[in-house]
Amino acid sequence: MQTTMSIEIDRPIKEVFDYTINNVAEWSIIVVKDEVIDEKPEGVGSTFRVTTEEKGTRMEFEGLVTRHEPPTVHAVFMKGRQFDIEAEYLFEDLGGRTRVTQRSSVHGKGFIKVMFFLLGWLMKKSSRSALEKELVNLKRLAEARANLPA
Repeated sequence: MQTTMSIEIDRPIKEVFDYTINNVAEWSIIVVKDEVIDEKPEGVGSTFRVTTEEKGTRMEFEGLVTRHEPPTVHAVFMKGRQFDIEAEYLFEDLGGRTRVTQRSSVHGKGFIKVMFFLLGWLMKKSSRSALEKELVNLKRLAEARANLPA
C-alpha cells in the first residue's frame, strides 16, 4: 500500500528538514518514542527504534536510514512484527517556505498481508487520513516556533 502527500510550511527548508528528521516524537501524532541506536556521521546506515501508538495499540519498529541528503531528502526502512514501512521525506525550497512530501509504502506480513489484499481500499483511505493529520501537525508546530530546534 502506497501513500503520498505534501504540505507547505512557512519556514526555511533547513529548519524544516532538521525539525522533521530530529524531532519525530514531538510532532508526530502516533510516534511516542524515537531513539537512535547507532548514528553514522553521514546519516545513511544509522539505526533507530520507533514506538508508535494508535487507537490504544503499541507497536515497535527497528529502523534504518537508507538515504540522507540534507536538506532535501531523508528516507528510512522500518521493520515491524506485522508490517514493514518504507518512508521518504522530500523537502523543496519555495523561497523561504518549504514543501514537505512524504511517500510511504507499507508491506504487510502474514494475516495483515491478507487484510491489505481484501480491504486495501479502506486501509488506504485510513492511511491517507492519518498522514494528512501528521503533516498538518508538523506544519502547526513548525510554524509556531520562532527558531526551530535541530
